[in-house]
Amino acid sequence: MATANPEAPPRRGASSDDRPVVAAQNLTKVFKDFWLRDRARAVDGIDFEIRRGEIFGLLGPNGSGKSTTIKMVLGLLKRSRGRLVVLGKAPNDVAVKKRIGYLPEESYLYPFLNARETLDYYAKLFGLERRVRLRRIDELLDMVGLGGAQHRQVREYSKGMQRRIGIAQALINDPEFLILDEPTTGLDPLGTRQVKDLIIHLGERGKTILLSSHLLSDVEDCVDRMVILYGGKIRAQGTCDELLEATEKSVIETDALDDATLADLRRVLDRHHKRLERVSKPRQRLEDLFVGLVERARAEQAATSGAQAGGSTASFLLGQEPGDQPADGAALIDRLTATDERAPADRPMDTERAAPAGPDRSVLAGLESVEEPARSAPPPTSAPAPVNEDLISGLMGDADDRGDRAGRAGRAGRGGRTP
Repeated sequence: MATANPEAPPRRGASSDDRPVVAAQNLTKVFKDFWLRDRARAVDGIDFEIRRGEIFGLLGPNGSGKSTTIKMVLGLLKRSRGRLVVLGKAPNDVAVKKRIGYLPEESYLYPFLNARETLDYYAKLFGLERRVRLRRIDELLDMVGLGGAQHRQVREYSKGMQRRIGIAQALINDPEFLILDEPTTGLDPLGTRQVKDLIIHLGERGKTILLSSHLLSDVEDCVDRMVILYGGKIRAQGTCDELLEATEKSVIETDALDDATLADLRRVLDRHHKRLERVSKPRQRLEDLFVGLVERARAEQAATSGAQAGGSTASFLLGQEPGDQPADGAALIDRLTATDERAPADRPMDTERAAPAGPDRSVLAGLESVEEPARSAPPPTSAPAPVNEDLISGLMGDADDRGDRAGRAGRAGRGGRTP
């Protein structure tokens, strides 16, 4: 279990900046009706801090104010009273948005897009260049187990598969502050285990995570500190050890004990006025049993049409993203073959490539050698038919007679005499 000790060393990759990522003082949100009368006090004067590099749990039953608090942190709702600072700025400051990743309780995705198009759309919103987008999309799809279904439209996904692609879009910008609202809703036990492992890995890298969930076992496995809300007020807060430790009982774990050893143990406890309440054999968790069965089935290559097991955590989320300079041949080929998406006016003029290339004389010579025989030796035609000279003379004579008659008619019209 990834719980934190107050005296434990800071997480690997945590920033030296000790300012809290989120600081709330007397935070209050009151919803009003049409007549501006108080209708519901969703959040009632809460104080809490989310420290840099920690996983913070926000717990409570339905209607306790969890979602309202998250929306105020995101700047989607305006607080009624109190003070709230997120990443050193006001929650509605646009400059902090690119440093935040958010997975809402319900996945609002475009149903006509497939998984790749969905991630590419959100990556473009953050202004990521094409080469970075393609690499991150491939890594995230492999991580959430949707590589085999990446070209299917989101409308065809099950709720669990939509949740997986929602987690991927929340991570596409490699956020500094990640907000997860019910991240394991709709996921199978394998997906739940993977999401919990991912949260722990991101926390070890130094990411700050706000986790809200109704599945208390998931929160218990991941968070460092937590706040429990009810009726808009904080009822308890602290680390898991501080809140869950039961001081009135002790647990002793040993190897399997036989009857003689148990009898001796009871006599020892009797001398100290203690009693042995229960002796039982340990049980494995149902999650561990389920995951083990599925992994064995996959090792046998059993067919399935659902989401596949996710791969390793994306390299850019672990701080291993390559720089701008190509590190190997594959990166160089990727850079050379990548299309430039800038507008023509924005492209720098390359004088060497802009100059028109001269004709290739060897090519022209080859073309001329092919066409020359066609011009010098035209295909033979059939012999001309013999000319009938009598017919031509008759036609010419008729033409002369018609010309003489037209001339006499013209002179008559002008008043001249006809011979």
